[in-house]
Amino acid sequence: MGPALVILEVRSIARGYVVLDAMAKRATVEVLHAEPISPGKFWIALRGGEAELEEALAAGLDAAGPSLVDHTFLAAAHEALTAALCSGCRTLGALGALGVLELSTLASAVRAADAALKAAAVRLVELHLARGIGGKGTVVLTGALGDVEAALDAGGEAAGAACLAGREVLANPDEAVHASAGAGRGGARPGPW
Repeated sequence: MGPALVILEVRSIARGYVVLDAMAKRATVEVLHAEPISPGKFWIALRGGEAELEEALAAGLDAAGPSLVDHTFLAAAHEALTAALCSGCRTLGALGALGVLELSTLASAVRAADAALKAAAVRLVELHLARGIGGKGTVVLTGALGDVEAALDAGGEAAGAACLAGREVLANPDEAVHASAGAGRGGARPGPW
């Protein structure tokens, strides 16, 4: 498992900068992403030590107030998720069944991806956050059909029913679906594209 991660989203771009400032001043953490996203929201992704991130998150939640959309704290994020958020990842080898989760918030997408990756023997094909999809997040996984279904169950539960916008399984997807799902263009996409 990787280092701890925090994802926080707010409804206001202006408030997002205030939240980032409060978080960065409270504890020494690494800022992976801090930027405006559609539709007029702001998201922050931090990594670091668990205690430091707990402090930073507390400051961020206080600063966000009623503009808070969602947040996630992962004490030991799955290494594939950390790689996807930091620099992307490439899914190599043959793809099996595909599972797709569509979530209404970035934080819920990260939460779902982490739970799915930890629940079953699946690989992350794509993590698409916010850009070009109205601030939503999508998680695309591959593996044996039973593993994909188990991973989607765990991911959907971790995200929460209120955040789950779609859940689909393709038992034997066509090559066109594989190419579209990110295998041919570098895999997971963590930030602006």
